[in-house]
This record gives sequence, structure tokens and C-alpha cells, in this order.
Amino acid sequence: MISASNVTLRLGKRALFEDVNIKFTEGNCYGLIGANGAGKSTFLKILAGKLETTKGDIHITPGQRLSVLEQDHFKYDDYPVMDVVIMGNARLYEVMKEKDAIYAKEDFSDADGIRASELEGEFAEMDGWEAESNAAMLLNGLGLETEIHYTVMSELSGSEKVKVLLAKALFGSPDILLLDEPTNHLDLDAIAWFEEFLINFNNTVIVVSHDRYFLNKVCTHIADIDYGKIQLYAGNYDFWYESSQLLIKQMKEANKKKEEKIKELQEFISRFSANASKSKQATSRKRALEKIELDDIRPSSRKYPYIDFRPEREIGNEVLVAENISKTVNGEKVLDNISFIMGHDDKIAFVGGNEFAISTLFQILAGEIEPDEGTYKWGITTTQAYFPKDSGAEFNNDLTIAEWLTGYSTNKDATYVRGFLGRMLFAGEDGVKKVKILSGGEKVRCLLSKMMISGSNCLILDEPTNHLDMEAITALNNGLIKFPGVSLFACHDHQFVQTTANRIMEIMPDGSLIDKITTYDEYLEGDAMARKRTAVYTKQTDDED
Repeated sequence: MISASNVTLRLGKRALFEDVNIKFTEGNCYGLIGANGAGKSTFLKILAGKLETTKGDIHITPGQRLSVLEQDHFKYDDYPVMDVVIMGNARLYEVMKEKDAIYAKEDFSDADGIRASELEGEFAEMDGWEAESNAAMLLNGLGLETEIHYTVMSELSGSEKVKVLLAKALFGSPDILLLDEPTNHLDLDAIAWFEEFLINFNNTVIVVSHDRYFLNKVCTHIADIDYGKIQLYAGNYDFWYESSQLLIKQMKEANKKKEEKIKELQEFISRFSANASKSKQATSRKRALEKIELDDIRPSSRKYPYIDFRPEREIGNEVLVAENISKTVNGEKVLDNISFIMGHDDKIAFVGGNEFAISTLFQILAGEIEPDEGTYKWGITTTQAYFPKDSGAEFNNDLTIAEWLTGYSTNKDATYVRGFLGRMLFAGEDGVKKVKILSGGEKVRCLLSKMMISGSNCLILDEPTNHLDMEAITALNNGLIKFPGVSLFACHDHQFVQTTANRIMEIMPDGSLIDKITTYDEYLEGDAMARKRTAVYTKQTDDED
């Protein structure tokens, strides 16, 4: 168990947390949610003991081991992958290294023998003999093949390092597990395995994630940070949302009834307070009036942007034809004869682990780069707006937000442009902020403003939910659902894809394309069945050999 007692954290004059009291118990998975800047990651650091509080204490049950998902992907570059995972149990790793060092001595003394015996006993108690096989199971589950388990970390890609650090956090069944955005950069298979791991995990988990589907799948409780307080709800994310909205509704209805009662009492007192025969009743009603207290309904600190893509022109039947598009980058063929026809009702989600190939195709269709082979043609009624995964060059200038967006608007009226910024939560003085100093989330909201102001009827979006908080993701999700045009997009948010797309495309590792008119869940179900059939066939073939 881990708990916070009267925890307060002040940053200058601002109190990020104020007298927080909360208890996280064994066997539960807690989703820690809140708006950007509410302090989710900060609170995890406080729980992990990496950040001192202004006041209050963190209590952990004596003897329990706490594990944290680390964010520094370069910290262990000089170590083998297997060593890094086993470091998840620091004491076990220390015993292993001390034991190995003793056995490597040329002048092995009696004292060394006694110490080695002590270490062997402790090693066995911590299931040390199973350490490498347990670490291998975690790595394999996350999709890291056995041949790289003894590779040095520096030789791994960024996404592979993320998986190793996650395996390190999970290793040795820690009593308390703290995870900050653990599904970032994980592929579909790794996420599915990780979800099952957490569902079957019997200890305490506290996780920060913007993935609503993930929170719904694994969480038993939601810890909601709002205005420096943390309110605990039983159930998953959807249950929290419904419960919180119902609570506000009930409080408003109760206040309405109280206001009606107050008005009734005030009218009686005003009418009969000077009447001798009614004075006792008026006095009684005064006492009743004094006892009525309205519930203090404080508005949430969450802010939802208003995302509404309105095409200036209705789209025709001819939208997009792509024929035999191929592209080689740095000697590797990432797109191989990609062909498809897009209909006027299509909202196509590009999924799977070949993210670079997806981004390359989007760049081609947006006119950013040319294919090596093949052609594509947009219909004459179409206009396109493109959201790139890497938008750094877009903001490398000295323009203010208002100036930047005005440059993309046919209507240069300041009020008109600021209206679009206001929808994306840039109010008042925000308009004069320089775009080059914006945060990741602010840049994303700028790009979405640009797409809205364009009036395009074809949207290409490459991972638009990166850097957005839950509220902005929800607003974008809803905006795309009601968008009357067509869209091609890539997104890691399961719920976003499931509720928006009517067609799924996956670019395979060899650059070929799988294209299915289906929902995301149906696609995943079919994909899982296909993998099972492949696994059975492979096993039968191996047995025959």
C-alpha cells in the first residue's frame, strides 16, 4: 500500500497540490487523470520519492518494493538489455554482480566463501535462478526477440528502448508500480500483451495515460486531479466520466430546489413579518432559511477546445486515386506498389507498426515529397489540409500566434482569425505569444486551428493526438466523427480510431498494403485470428520437420 497524507506542493505562490489525502491499495489499478498542467507526472514523482513536498508525507508499507517506469532512454546505453531488465529489482542485481565478482577472484579466501554462501542464499530467496527466464518472458511479450536480449542498449531503436525500460519496471513483480504514459511508442501487439499483464497483476498500479481505451481496459479506480485536489472514483474511465457528470447534475438539481425553497421562504417572510398573527411563522421560516446552504459547485479546471471542421465546398464522388506508389528511403523500400481508391464517405485509419511508411505516404499525398514510382490524383472538388507528425519547421520563425494563423487565412480580419484561436483555447494575450516558444500541445492546437480555418474537405492527419490532453483528444475525436468530408489519419488512440474510421489500412513491413472496409475492433479481431492460424501452421510445419 502507498498513501499520501496532507500532501501540499507549492511552486512559488501557486499551490499545485493542497492537503491531498489518498490511499492506493493492493490489487487495484488506479488511472491518474487531469488536465495538462494539473500535476499528474509531478504527483507520480512525489509518490516515487523523487520530488520533495512542501508539506505532508508519503507512506509505503514497510518491506514493499516500488518500481517506476523511467523516461531517460539513453541512461543505460552501455549495458546489455538483459542486465537493464534485471536492474528492475535493484537488490537482486546487486547480489548478482557481487556474487560474480567474488567468483571471478583468483585469490578466493575463506571470507569470500562465507560471503558467497550468504549471497547465494539471498539470491535463491529472490528467485534469482529464474531471473533471466522471467526477464526474457517480459521482453518477448513486449515484442523484443530473443536475439537482442544480450545486445547493448545503444544498438536499439528508440521504440525498442521504451520496451526494455517498461520490462525493467515490470520485472520481479514489484509491490507498487508507477507508470507514466507506458503505452507511448508501443505497437498493437505489445499494448495487447501489456493490457493483459496489468489485468492479471495482483499488486498496486498507478498509471498516467491519455489513452481512454487503455484506461477503460485496465483500471479498477480513477484518481482525478482537479484544482489541486485528488478525488477517487471506483470503476474505469467511462464510469468516472458518467459518475462525475451525474454528480454535477445532481448538485445542480439540488441547488435548483433549494433556490426555489429560498425564494418561497423569502416571499413569506417579506409578506408576513409585520403581521402579528403570522410573526411566529415568519420567524420560524427565517430560521429555516438560515439553515439552507447551496452546494458549492466549482467548475472543473478542464477546458475543452471546440473543434469543428467545416468544408467550404461539398466533396464530389471522385476523391483520390493512388496507383502503384513506391518509395525507397535510405536504401530501404518503405512503400511498394501502393494502390487504392478513396470514396467520398471514407474515413481511413492507417494502423500498424510501420509508422515511417505511413508518414512517407502522407507526405506524398500532401505534395510534400514525390514518389519514386506511381501516381496519385485528387478529385477536382477536393481541397486538402495536412497535419504532419514533425511540425518543427512550421514554427521556426518569429511570428506571433495571431500573425502565424493569419498567414493561412483568406480572411485577414483580426476578429475572424482570433475566433479560431479562441476555439482552441488561445484567449486574450495568448495571441501575441511567439510560435517558436509554444509547448508541444500548443503547437498541435495551432495546427488544428490552421486546418479549421482552411475550410478543406480532405484532412490528412499524422498522429494528431500526440501532446494533447484527454479533453483535446475527445474534442478532436468528436470533431472528426461529425466532419462531413473525408480523412486519412494515423493515431495510437484505440477509441479514436474505433469511433472515427470506417476503413482500415495497414502498411506491412515489406511496404505492401492491407485494405479493409471494417471497424478497428473487427480488424484487430480478424488480425488476431490470422496470427493464431499462422502460429498453428508454423508449429505444424516445425513438427513435421
